[in-house]
Amino acid sequence: MQQAKSVVIAIAMIIGVAFTASSVMAAEGMYSKGTGNKANGENIFKNGKGDVPACTSCHGETGTGNDDLGTPMIAGQFFSFLFKQLEDYASDKRQDTTMFVMNANAKGLSRQDRIDVSTYLAALRPTDLGSDLAALKEAGVEVGTVYKGRALVEYGSAVRSDGYNAPKDLGSPGKGVPACKSCHGYAGRGAPPVYPMIGQQKYVYLVNQLKQWRDGSRTNDPMGQMQAVAKKMSDEDIHNAAAYLTNANPLSNGNFFRPYMN
Repeated sequence: MQQAKSVVIAIAMIIGVAFTASSVMAAEGMYSKGTGNKANGENIFKNGKGDVPACTSCHGETGTGNDDLGTPMIAGQFFSFLFKQLEDYASDKRQDTTMFVMNANAKGLSRQDRIDVSTYLAALRPTDLGSDLAALKEAGVEVGTVYKGRALVEYGSAVRSDGYNAPKDLGSPGKGVPACKSCHGYAGRGAPPVYPMIGQQKYVYLVNQLKQWRDGSRTNDPMGQMQAVAKKMSDEDIHNAAAYLTNANPLSNGNFFRPYMN
């Protein structure tokens, strides 16, 4: 009897892994990975082009960003999102308020160059993701509470953490922050082609962008969704959400596969 039970469990596990694997492959086929020239994209990323400096000079050798500079992780991000941001910088739809160079850099690349860089970056699979929250806190950076951030990311909140409900001009009174997961997926692992990965993103960048969505200095979000959400967030909400997201595990319990990844 025990042997039969073991056989059933083993078969179930094999079927489950096979089903999950096929689901991941199906998910990979549902979004664009980019069709650009990876070799050209890699060359621009590592060496720059003309007056455009190497992307590594701000985003790091592996493209995972830098908390000291406030730059984001771009390696492994979805092609559609990367390309859109470069296009928005090139057309001044988005303004670089971090290093103040991205608008000029994007304009210094051709449209094909932007496709190539985005294609190359989307194919990378870096491992040194997220931020060292202890080191940031020791350096004097205000760091949120991880477990509170997880609750906000996964479930949202009825009201803001400071007890202040959403103003009437932002929607119905009493409505708080919606769950980040509802658009960006479990643990912020993304939902292409529209919603980028925000899980394992740099902490400082997450905080800065949420504050910019909130104050209106960044406005290139689809249908103004992020602006509406961020305006409902207190500083504490922002710090907490970023603290959880920066080191969030993209794998759910019992799942050995991450959607959209090889």
